[in-house]
Amino acid sequence: MGVRSLGYVRLESSDIEKWKVFGADFLGLMPVAGGDPESLYYRMDDYPARIVVSPGSQSGMTALGFEVIDERELARLVAGVEKTGIKVTAGTEDEAAERRVTGFVKFNDPGGNPVELFYGAILDHVPVHTPLVSGFLTGDMGFGHAIVSAEDARGTFDFYVNTLGFIERNTMRSPGGTTWFMGCNPRHHTLGVTPAPGPGRLLHFMVEGNTLDDVGRALDRAAKLEVPMMHSLGKHTNDHMVSFYVWSPENYAVEFGWNGLKVPEPVPVYEITDGAFWGHHFTPPPQPAG
Repeated sequence: MGVRSLGYVRLESSDIEKWKVFGADFLGLMPVAGGDPESLYYRMDDYPARIVVSPGSQSGMTALGFEVIDERELARLVAGVEKTGIKVTAGTEDEAAERRVTGFVKFNDPGGNPVELFYGAILDHVPVHTPLVSGFLTGDMGFGHAIVSAEDARGTFDFYVNTLGFIERNTMRSPGGTTWFMGCNPRHHTLGVTPAPGPGRLLHFMVEGNTLDDVGRALDRAAKLEVPMMHSLGKHTNDHMVSFYVWSPENYAVEFGWNGLKVPEPVPVYEITDGAFWGHHFTPPPQPAG
């Protein structure tokens, strides 16, 4: 059965004040209270916070949280992960309560990316309120997708497919090597792994609005708030999503998209030779002042 969806992303930021604007005023997420008064918690649907940002001296991802169906499936996956030689640690009751889940475990994938597997999201039944966005496409497809790096991208890809149950969707070659895109539900891809030196890190995550107008209005908000653009509006070749990318406060990519391809049944894998049918023109990250 394996992983069902991307449930949440946990981040640390050295500039938490910028995230207050980025998460609520730009992305249009719903700020909510959480277990740590120093952290920011953002909802986008009926689930607990999908994005949590905590203050830290160094910016980066502290957890990529994948949902599994129940406690028994979690135990089965843990056994598979441990067979690969990776150490798995059970989350404490306090940690689970802060995440609003019934139970979870944590480990580093073969690329060094911090991963959590959880089950039993604890719902508070308070309707989500996102006045800047008509709604986000989530449900059984989770909150979106993420792309991470790994020195051994092929080995990390094999781990996600053979141990955690992901399905290969497509590949793309570049001078740096092959990037693998993988799905675990009808969303075209939930995870991508691309080769890069050093410990694994978050390269980008995506949220998907319900309408094209949601994308257009987000573009307007980006301009008004002076959120730096990374890729202009465009349409992807692999998942056909219409989207644009901005630089986050930590200078990784955040994609706001609409109408991504759904793959309800397994289809043959394929390789793409260009990332976009049109658009997605690149702008380098902003340089530090001084």
